[in-house]
Amino acid sequence: MSKTELDKALGLVDQEIKKSGISRRDAFKLAGLGSATFLMGDTQAQAATTANASEAKGKILIIGGGLAGISTAARLSNTLSNPDITIIEPNPKSVSYQPGNTLIGAGIYEKSDVMYDTKDYVPSGTKLIKDKAVEFNPKNNSVTLESGKEITYDFLIVAAGLKLDFGRIKGLESVGEAYSLGDAKKITDAFGNSGVCSIYNTDSAVATWTAMQKFIEQAKSGQKVKGIFTHPNSSIKCGGAPKKIMYLANSRLEEAGVRDNAELTFYPNGGKMFGVPEYHDAIVKQFEQRGMKWNYNHNLTGVDLDKKIATFDKHWEEKGEYDEDIEEYDIVKKHLDVEVAFDFMHITPPMKAPDEIGNSPIGSRKGWIPVDKETLQHVKFDNIFAIGDIAAVPMGKTGGSVRKQYKVLVDNLVAAMEGKELKAKYAGYTVCPLITDIGKVMLAEFNWTKKPTPSFPLDPTQERYIWWLMKVYLLKPMTMHGMLSGKA
Repeated sequence: MSKTELDKALGLVDQEIKKSGISRRDAFKLAGLGSATFLMGDTQAQAATTANASEAKGKILIIGGGLAGISTAARLSNTLSNPDITIIEPNPKSVSYQPGNTLIGAGIYEKSDVMYDTKDYVPSGTKLIKDKAVEFNPKNNSVTLESGKEITYDFLIVAAGLKLDFGRIKGLESVGEAYSLGDAKKITDAFGNSGVCSIYNTDSAVATWTAMQKFIEQAKSGQKVKGIFTHPNSSIKCGGAPKKIMYLANSRLEEAGVRDNAELTFYPNGGKMFGVPEYHDAIVKQFEQRGMKWNYNHNLTGVDLDKKIATFDKHWEEKGEYDEDIEEYDIVKKHLDVEVAFDFMHITPPMKAPDEIGNSPIGSRKGWIPVDKETLQHVKFDNIFAIGDIAAVPMGKTGGSVRKQYKVLVDNLVAAMEGKELKAKYAGYTVCPLITDIGKVMLAEFNWTKKPTPSFPLDPTQERYIWWLMKVYLLKPMTMHGMLSGKA
């Protein structure tokens, strides 16, 4: 795409900032950003385009043409003097802006705001095959496609994302597995008018806004209503999203003047709001200020759509028998089924790697692609790399993580092609623009140290309007114009 969308976004930011009586430059200065060009990563973009191109040669095959796959292909095209790159991707809309689903679910974005054609972002000279990889033979450096065609490679990059495993929840067996993009008919048909929804598929995010409006209307009628929000016992993409949609539901109820008629409760499988203590503490305070409730250690195991009852596995640990030899008590895990009635429920489904990849020779016992967490190189096969949601790295299944990962991967892949040591290291950087209100965002940045790693000289635990402007107006064009060109 051209820079038009970015210019339009900056214009919208100007309009919003001017309502506060200050200029864009002053607003960014106040936020510690310095300038809009810093936000766009122009320094990195220039470095990428002026670096000496590598003469390394090799047939590169990329599985997955989403944000991670296309960004990596673009950067490789910018880095190699004679690139030979093929992307396997069945979905012609694979590069849609998925972080916008949360905003769709709250009526801030529309579906058309996040949808793009993959072909418009494929780097010049890169071959795109509309097909699906179903078999992997790493010993022969080959992949078999659903069409039956076999493709060989010198180097393989797996960027296939993950699947939504709704079928693991009793009562949603008819939904089975789904992707974040693509037909959501099984999801929306199953949910019907039950008040159950999920932003984790783009079409079901549209249905989420419909369900949320009905929920608000119930509250307006004077009913005392209950909204519940889940977080499963598996790794998920965008770990903050289950809370974001809850915050936005709270905002819409406040906006309608009926917040007092609604009880909102978060049911996470874990025992914390956030893995980084500083952000955990901040979120707990935000929940308390908004009168939102939570119950830790609850994993959604079933839902009765007709009766509007959710079943959770409440789990906890207790002391068992005392072991005199090691002078310690056994730890016994306890479980209790808990039924919770609801009027509105947002489900974050369990997530997994696609079976054809996770169960293949390049997968692992847990399904994810096992890679060195710093170099992103496969632990068994030196000519295979993985990136994004499907890579088995701690934390970080976000677009912000990919923005750091794909540069590391390209540097290391080129080094491997040149027979050199892999020196680039991914430090686990993850960013989560945690929407806490309509008009407020807490920009949670961190890495494997599990400490805040803010890019800007501001208290990262504070909710700020400037981050809302960045989230709603700037991150999308930054992603589509910057990352997908391999320059940001």
